[in-house]
Amino acid sequence: MVDEFKKEKLKKFLEMKINPYPYTYKKNNTSAQIIKSFDTFNGKMTSVAGRIINIRKMGGIYFIDLQDYDGKIQIVVKKDTISENTREVVELCDIADIIGVEGKVIKTSRGEISIALENIEMLSKSLRTLPEKFHGLKDVEQRYRKRHLDFIVNPEIKRNFIIRAKVLKYVRDFLDNRGYIEFETPVLQEVYGGANAKPFITKHNALDEQRFLRISDELYLKRLVIGGFEKVYEVSKDFRNEDIDSTHNPEFTQIECYEAYKDYEEYMKMTEELLSGMVKMLFDTYKIKYQDKEIDFTPPFKRVYWVDEIKQKTGIDIATLTDKEAEKIAEKEKLDISIKNSFHVADALFDKYIKQELNNPSFVVDFPAYMCPLTKDKRGNSLLSERFELYLARMEIANCYSELTDPIEQRKKFEEQELERKKGDDEAPPSDEEFLQAIEYGMPPTAGLGISIDRTTMVLTDNISIKEVLAFPAMRKENK
Repeated sequence: MVDEFKKEKLKKFLEMKINPYPYTYKKNNTSAQIIKSFDTFNGKMTSVAGRIINIRKMGGIYFIDLQDYDGKIQIVVKKDTISENTREVVELCDIADIIGVEGKVIKTSRGEISIALENIEMLSKSLRTLPEKFHGLKDVEQRYRKRHLDFIVNPEIKRNFIIRAKVLKYVRDFLDNRGYIEFETPVLQEVYGGANAKPFITKHNALDEQRFLRISDELYLKRLVIGGFEKVYEVSKDFRNEDIDSTHNPEFTQIECYEAYKDYEEYMKMTEELLSGMVKMLFDTYKIKYQDKEIDFTPPFKRVYWVDEIKQKTGIDIATLTDKEAEKIAEKEKLDISIKNSFHVADALFDKYIKQELNNPSFVVDFPAYMCPLTKDKRGNSLLSERFELYLARMEIANCYSELTDPIEQRKKFEEQELERKKGDDEAPPSDEEFLQAIEYGMPPTAGLGISIDRTTMVLTDNISIKEVLAFPAMRKENK
């Protein structure tokens, strides 16, 4: 709600012919620069700008806490040392106002580095009052809904997004330095594919045709490989019309990359190098703390063979699992899943028996072939596929295939997916005839990798909710 007292002060600025929303302000330094290099700045004039987060008055002196991008600094205002006009502006200031100040850098009798104000300029007169407390479950929701307030009241949250930006830059630099070319592929697609997920559906009015928000950019990036680009990647926003929880958001960011003449073994080495190097760059160590547990990114990463591990723990050979057997196992194992086919039962058994043990980065290797319609069979064992997922802190953060390049086999696997769709599995994507025709021109041996930027950042910033690393996460409409 707009504060009427603040509105009255705004009117006074206008009466004084002062524009409380000017176009620019020349600031010379930030609070962090001044505090870090006090000996250099001591006694010298400077100018800073930021938001007022606290005002204290003691006799004829105001103490204003000014918060800028990288910290805060105290502004000391002695009424008897400033002009009448400057004093009037100070008295019209409120918490939440954005101001520019000019003055000498000093240290108070209590030893606090400050700026002794000489001139002040109102840069944005606030009309609402900042919340005093932003804690508790109810207000956690408000933090996500009103992220601008979250950054003001809890400035330490900015660190999450600074690390996120560094993660993105590191991955881009890593791939660029290896000769990869960054592309942008369609977000609106005629046929969605590249993953098992429900899409968002929309309509292209001009064409009068249905479109889908992409669930993956895989099939378009593969077309580029077919076309002769041997190393490609995309930083993509993808969309899946599914649950929202601590590790899922319907709109998410991932990096997908593909390289011709490589396989999943070579991409495992590259993934180790990428992630261990990123952690070393960010923290100057391979070992970090996540939720009070140590995670060690020292390569090589552990390998877990999915089919062997499930067989050892349960006696079930999921490599040969049929839909009929899967239904019985789902009941016996009390698996809480709506679709009880071999794909979903195998996935649920993994979650139940293996996933919770994967704290340190671990490659889960060699999936059942029926779970991987875009992947080559394991050399020497057609029941398995050459696929790995990388798990970190019990979450999947990366997925990789030795990509299927046989057009006849690819068509057959797409047809099998269509059958699953007809049986009621609405996560199975439809067949993509355009992609099938493209791969019939010939696709070189290729490896492909997708990495979740959101989940990776969540672990590197020690957060248990993905919403903490999404600037504006999806939220249910607020009941006013």
